Amino acid sequence: MKTNLRPLCALLLAPLVTFAQPIRLHPENPRIFEYHGKPYVLITATEHYGAVMNRPFRWEPYLDDLVDKRMNVSRLFVLYRELQTAVNPYSTCKPETLDYVSPYLRTGPGDARDRLTKYDLDRWNPEFFERLHGFLTAAEKRGIIVEVTLLADHHKPEIWELNPHNPSNNVSKTPVIQPEEYITLRHPALWERQRTFVEKIVRECNRYDNVFYEICNEPQGNFPQQGGGSVLIDERQRATTNTRPNPTHQEIDEWQRAVAKVIRETEAPLPKKHLIAGQPAYLAAPPYAQFVSEGFDDVTIDIVNVHQMHRTTYRGRNYDISMFMSRQLRLEELRNLFVASAEERKPLNMDEDNAASRFTNPEGWTIHRKRAWTTVLSGGHYDVIDFTVQNRQETGTREAQAALRSWLKHLSEFVHQIDLAKARPMPQTVKMAPQHVVASVLGVAGSDYAVYLADAREVTEKDLGKPIMGELAMTLPAGSWQATFMDPTTGGVTATSSLLGGETRIPLPKFHHDLVIRLRPLNR
Repeated sequence: MKTNLRPLCALLLAPLVTFAQPIRLHPENPRIFEYHGKPYVLITATEHYGAVMNRPFRWEPYLDDLVDKRMNVSRLFVLYRELQTAVNPYSTCKPETLDYVSPYLRTGPGDARDRLTKYDLDRWNPEFFERLHGFLTAAEKRGIIVEVTLLADHHKPEIWELNPHNPSNNVSKTPVIQPEEYITLRHPALWERQRTFVEKIVRECNRYDNVFYEICNEPQGNFPQQGGGSVLIDERQRATTNTRPNPTHQEIDEWQRAVAKVIRETEAPLPKKHLIAGQPAYLAAPPYAQFVSEGFDDVTIDIVNVHQMHRTTYRGRNYDISMFMSRQLRLEELRNLFVASAEERKPLNMDEDNAASRFTNPEGWTIHRKRAWTTVLSGGHYDVIDFTVQNRQETGTREAQAALRSWLKHLSEFVHQIDLAKARPMPQTVKMAPQHVVASVLGVAGSDYAVYLADAREVTEKDLGKPIMGELAMTLPAGSWQATFMDPTTGGVTATSSLLGGETRIPLPKFHHDLVIRLRPLNR
């Protein structure tokens, strides 16, 4: 009698088979992520998101450096291209025209506004998708998560002039619009082009576990009306186009929900399902506000992205977490925002912190070291653009390597030693800290407390950076504890001490700018 060995072989081999799945919210703690069975807090100092679009950029050394620095995420723009400006002129997101790799093929006839041939929106560019798969594959092999940013607000008409969807740049007859209307549903023909583009990117990326999607970079509404209108609208069309008011932030969020629906519907028949991140549209005119609560309440997104903005509202309260490129620290407000939202069931991701990123020097990097530690030890995730990472300088400058990039390595190594599934922000355990110091605490109740102390004085204040001494008053469970003190600039232990739990006072070693303390039971 012939025996069918296939079922038996399949049964014997079953334990050897692993079923990988895309990065997801951690089942025990939805404020963090799980990737291939490990808890993840997203921490990075990225290039400026143009690794695929910018032809000369070599992503292998860039990704290898992320691995070396224990950073674990890179953001990727797949359509949006920025205008070259004096600030960060060599950004990877600001490619030279001849180096820009678009998802669409240039066929002509006629020239686009960048003086190269126009795009055909019905023809995909093989070079772009070869680069996209090359980058995502290389990142996946190294365990690097990639946030794929599908679309973006343009902020100014000059940047809209570069978009392949602009009617001046394609042979596909997209409608003439005001730049502010790009991220709305006002123009059905344009929306269909956006839908087709999103579907294409989502299908191409479905095979990867290390991907999640962001709907739109920095969506903004409520622009003041401009009497002159867009520079791309001729005089015959200007009168009719300017009759409608600029879109509100609510209208833009309606468009974002439509994009999220396209992602879900495209993935429905596909093997893998990926997370969607979103940043609720913010106000582009006074009072200039972003609305974190709306992200948590929006069932279409899984991750709430936030950028630095001095009016960041959550559940009726405003948090001043810094202005753009201002060198403002604002540590207490930053901590309080993440702590206040700690019970929400989604991650809050500082998706791009530009509080001081253009200051590529120790002063600017120190601001971002403090903001990164404060964010992460308050239960958040952190991304800052490293403006020193450029074409042919894919690992940044020697100075950035020694400072910002190494500092974030120490943070990532430290926080990923904690039982993150059980850890929660616990600033209430600190009863008193030295003057000018903001304390952030991430702890596992009863067994492990990570404390970050930072001089919160702004760069304009007197005595910033001078030695800080004193005591830290904390409430700990009864028993014997060991305090380990770490310098966040070196990652090295500077001192240890023993103490008893309860209402306790911890003598602090003299420190400059910031200090890390880890408290664990001695009998552990």
